[in-house]
Amino acid sequence: MASTAHRALRLLSLLGSRGVWPLRELAERLGVSGRTVRRDLEVLRGLGYAVTSVRGPDGGYRLGAGGGVPLVFDREQALAVAVALQTAPGSVFGLREDAERALETVRSAVPEVLRAAMESVRVTRLRNHWEFPAPPIDPGALTAVGVAVRRRRVLVVEVLRVDGSRACPGDGDFVAARAFEPQHLVVWAGRWYLVGCEPGGSGWRVLRVDRVLVRPTTAGFVAREVPGGDLAGFVMGSHDRGDSPARWQCSGSARVALPAGVVARWAPGGSVVEHLDEGRCRLVLGAWSWAGVAGILATFDAEVDQVRPVELVRACRVVARRYGALAEEGGGDAEG
Repeated sequence: MASTAHRALRLLSLLGSRGVWPLRELAERLGVSGRTVRRDLEVLRGLGYAVTSVRGPDGGYRLGAGGGVPLVFDREQALAVAVALQTAPGSVFGLREDAERALETVRSAVPEVLRAAMESVRVTRLRNHWEFPAPPIDPGALTAVGVAVRRRRVLVVEVLRVDGSRACPGDGDFVAARAFEPQHLVVWAGRWYLVGCEPGGSGWRVLRVDRVLVRPTTAGFVAREVPGGDLAGFVMGSHDRGDSPARWQCSGSARVALPAGVVARWAPGGSVVEHLDEGRCRLVLGAWSWAGVAGILATFDAEVDQVRPVELVRACRVVARRYGALAEEGGGDAEG
């Protein structure tokens, strides 16, 4: 005889395949007694599936909300599906609408308790910018933040050190826990960001979700527009290390021998492209290091000049020497 778990899954599949099932037919399909079927039905109810009784000559049992074939998920799986369908399509052209429809289909097919978990995370996604892998986010923290954004509930936020540890009073990294109005939950460059402000609309900040501790409250707040009205620009123009927006650690500029439209299409988030003439533009960009800025400039494969500041000029020379040595080594002169 099949195990209780296997039998319950089979029963769930049968209930989802049509409207009403008489008890006798369910027992015959499963090869068990009517008493066993009733016991398995109670197991499904205990898991959150709305199995209802239908009275009358044509009565029996049917599956409630969801219709169709039910999806058997636990809470963590339901949350993973919700996050994946909202974030993954951005890297695959043409799948966004399909993913949105799929998410609604999944939500309608799971029990209410799982549907609530899936709806707790509503993601604002920034499009058409570079994305890089990042450390995983604690599902509990992501859920807490997502619920607060969706329901407009104030959070108490404590910013952590870069290594994820808590700072203490007197430490240079210490920032006291404070009330925070979470306006948006954003994915950019492979990381999760919480965008919001202090109560009253002042002190706007962009915080990495993996670098904060949050405590939910029941206090509500009014939805507000980010400074400048451009959510993407506000996030990408903000550094993600501290508790207040700041520019990249290293930033510089250069004149690039390419049209502004071409450079703007491929420049990393937070960059500023100034049109000079039909074939040239000035690019202002940043990165975590001067070598990183120099490397980004090199990706455009075009002549550059008017490089500023001097630290960026030095980094370009260092990068040029390194790759020049590599080219000479390939030609047989490793000491060149």
